[in-house]
Amino acid sequence: MSAKRTERLLNLVIALLSTRRGFTKHELFEEIELYSEASTADAREKLFDRDKAFLREQGIPVESYSEETMFEDNTTQRYRIRQDAYRLPGVRFTPEESAVLTLAARMWDQASLGSAAARALRKLHARGVLPDDAAAIPLQPSIRTNDAHFDEIWRAATTRTPVTFGYRPVGSTEQSVRQVQPWGMGSRFGHWYLVGYDLDRGAERIFRLSRMEGPVRLRPGAYTVPVDFDIDASLASLDDVYAPRPAAVEVDPGAGAALRLQAESIEPGNAGRDRLQLRVRDLDALAADTAALGAAAVAVEPAEFADAVRTALARALETQRRPLPGFELAASAAPARRPASGAQDHLTRLLDLVPYVLANQGADMNETAGAFGVSKEQLGKDLNLLFVSGPRHYPNGLMDVSFDDDRIYIENAENLSEPVRFGMDEAAALIVGLDTLSALPGIGSSAAVASALEKLTEAAGEAGGVGTAVAARLDDESDGTVLAELQQAISGTRQLELRYLVPRRDEVTLRTVDPRRLFSVDNTWYLEAWCHRAEAPRNFRVDRIHGVRDTGPALTHAPEPGAAFPASLFTPGPLDHRVTLVLEPAALWVAEAYDAERQAPLADGRTAVELRTADTGWIPAFTARLGGAAAVAAPEELRSATLAWLEEAAANYRPA
Repeated sequence: MSAKRTERLLNLVIALLSTRRGFTKHELFEEIELYSEASTADAREKLFDRDKAFLREQGIPVESYSEETMFEDNTTQRYRIRQDAYRLPGVRFTPEESAVLTLAARMWDQASLGSAAARALRKLHARGVLPDDAAAIPLQPSIRTNDAHFDEIWRAATTRTPVTFGYRPVGSTEQSVRQVQPWGMGSRFGHWYLVGYDLDRGAERIFRLSRMEGPVRLRPGAYTVPVDFDIDASLASLDDVYAPRPAAVEVDPGAGAALRLQAESIEPGNAGRDRLQLRVRDLDALAADTAALGAAAVAVEPAEFADAVRTALARALETQRRPLPGFELAASAAPARRPASGAQDHLTRLLDLVPYVLANQGADMNETAGAFGVSKEQLGKDLNLLFVSGPRHYPNGLMDVSFDDDRIYIENAENLSEPVRFGMDEAAALIVGLDTLSALPGIGSSAAVASALEKLTEAAGEAGGVGTAVAARLDDESDGTVLAELQQAISGTRQLELRYLVPRRDEVTLRTVDPRRLFSVDNTWYLEAWCHRAEAPRNFRVDRIHGVRDTGPALTHAPEPGAAFPASLFTPGPLDHRVTLVLEPAALWVAEAYDAERQAPLADGRTAVELRTADTGWIPAFTARLGGAAAVAAPEELRSATLAWLEEAAANYRPA
């Protein structure tokens, strides 16, 4: 967005807020000098119409009304922004509510709504919400949004836009084209789902985003969501779809530690293997786990489970054999989000900056730049732009902005003194975040979560309705009990003995730890604890903890007050191996999840990424788990070893 366009839009907002009667178009053209730069009168009209539409898209309530003139059958169109419609209601939050609101916003830090959550939190700064209030909570959840097509489905569900996409149901090898009116979306069992009205089938249907294939296309059209629709109620039907069902898998003696922990019984199988009888909710997840065991496991029943493993290994093998095009790796860009556009981000930053400084007169330049996620130089440019913005013919209407001594002061800015109401994305980030917290063991029972959610929903107005359209859940039944036990140990400063699965070695170990904090990354919970065996801090995946025993008071101290939660699970080391993977678009999340240092787009639509790892033994199983969405490109010896590993695994499913 050019600085001139930002200045024009900002001046338009200030002008429309400054009058109850409103302005006509031509009065605005006189008032805002930058409109005179349009080449023709017609171009100026179109420019104004685009600006007006843009502001409305950002949730800024530009109102138009007809004013009768003294001449019969003649009216004048006027435009204004009413202060009561523009301003965020004057709700206040307690320190406890501030803490959970901050926690709700931070849940999106690595996700698609990260920018919107940060903007929403800044707006609430003037309502008593301070980021430091969350420092004492030893828990940091995060919402995962790296499912394929999340951005398109989010946009469709929140703007009531019909969509068309290819879809492959579970157990089917055929893709069908679906035409859907989105009603809402939510996450369950580690996956995101779309709920909507299937036009071809004439009924409500649920679609898993990871099973959508090809582009998701937004279509023109309008529809009404049933007034009684609730995303949680619709997704509750997945409990029946994912009701535990029997399955059998055969594993080599000593292999399959994770599956053995789940087994209801173990009996002799074929070729000297052990047959594990299980009851599982998600056959797709079991198929991925079984494929990752390679030749050491064979899926037996049901048939769709065996077919899924066979297909995953066949696709992984086909992808690994596929010739590689030439490419040159380059440093990775910052992780991609679905942030606001440059236009939206710049304008909303300016509109948020004024009430922020007014609530913190004398704010430090560096601290303010950090709060808004910009450099000190960019903040200076923003403040200079505010200084020259205002009504053209009313010099006293200009803001007084001073920051010469690295302390910021703003005066004469009454019209922009209050934060603008939440946009849809901003309201969604906080409301969905709080709703997600409410379902977590321990913190969800806090009265502050319920009261903050109630206040926020009321303050958000129409945008608050997103709470019935989007829902995210971070724990399943198995994690929930362990999470509660770990939270109790942290709050009680207790030492624990963990029965912990180590997949890379395919074994279960006992670890004595002093739990410190809980956090989630990519929809997976981790325990940060002092490990007495390693004599160092370690992170343990909660879903790999298969037993917890209290062994007395903890011996080590908690992290330093205010210490940041880990931004990454990977710590580079001097002996790391560098591995290049080639990823299909659906697996691009790997680049972010594994901190890819270099990337390269390929001509065939895939992406090459370079990862660092302390050992490479897990890589072949990882490609099998991804079922054809990834292949090893380098080093050559690992590429050859992965091919051999996949060939041996696929041989288990060849006809006798």
